Amino acid sequence: MKIRKQIFVMVLVAAFGSLAFLPSCDQAGRGAANTGTDTLKGKITISGAFALYPLVVKWAEEFQKLHPRVTVNVSAGGAGKGMTDALSKMVDLGMFSKAVSPEEAAKGAWWIAIAKDAVLPTINSANPVLADLKSKGLTKQKFYDIFISGSVKTWGQAVGNGNKVVLQAFTRSDACGAADMWAKYLNNKKQDDILGLGVNGDPGVADAVRKNVEGIGYNNLGFVYEMKTRKIYQGLDVIPIDLNGNGKIDPDENFYGNLDEVMKAINDGKYPSPPARDLFLVSGGKPTSKLVLVFLKWILTDGQKFVNEAGFVSVKPDQITSELQKVN
Repeated sequence: MKIRKQIFVMVLVAAFGSLAFLPSCDQAGRGAANTGTDTLKGKITISGAFALYPLVVKWAEEFQKLHPRVTVNVSAGGAGKGMTDALSKMVDLGMFSKAVSPEEAAKGAWWIAIAKDAVLPTINSANPVLADLKSKGLTKQKFYDIFISGSVKTWGQAVGNGNKVVLQAFTRSDACGAADMWAKYLNNKKQDDILGLGVNGDPGVADAVRKNVEGIGYNNLGFVYEMKTRKIYQGLDVIPIDLNGNGKIDPDENFYGNLDEVMKAINDGKYPSPPARDLFLVSGGKPTSKLVLVFLKWILTDGQKFVNEAGFVSVKPDQITSELQKVN
């Protein structure tokens, strides 16, 4: 039986160190630019997916350095909010972390792919069967039995030993791309099919797992790995996926040690898709604002040099070409 009670977790920015998951970014990165010849000015508003928030904030900062008379406001609230705000013209662009549906397209959604990342299964770093999880991993079927069927209820059942500690699954209470991708990975299910205590936002799930040694959740890359050190955040760990189902983590399945390793695995197609996926910026129809179009072109060209730095994977060159054609 699904647990319907939702826990809304208040997350302190300090708990996540240098990522600084602030609700908005509107005055960052003001720097010296050629203001004598730069005629670009105005405001761009963006809302949506937590997955994209760190990258879009970085883009906003760098774009504002180049164009000091431009303000880019960025706020996180989940992919569902990003699409809703974009379609209703509440914002210029929505951050969206799952495939645009035919229904959304029929309502006028326009989109471009701007980066890739992945959803990872997360646990507390003091998990009672951590050693077994690291050496054996979990298969997709085990994740299904934890998050969908609910037949795996203890950590001993998860790894095949006698440990009787009851596991606690956490899921997202807000409509989001991370949950959608995780559910799709688990035999093409939907977000509403995922069992667990509902927590608001990507930072909320990470914080809930950090505070609960029996916890298991799923998070986007930027909420698992610290950007400066490229290491997993203190208090969290990642469950390796036993991709070939042989009951152990083989060397070519062991790529979670740092952010750069897992990004390479995503880029090379070693990490499954889903939960690896493209990330999008959406709007209600193709943007008509010159400022917004210039910003999008910059993201797909010079702005791509910040993608890996921010903990994301660049889209392939041929895809960049096709996305630029949409903007032009």
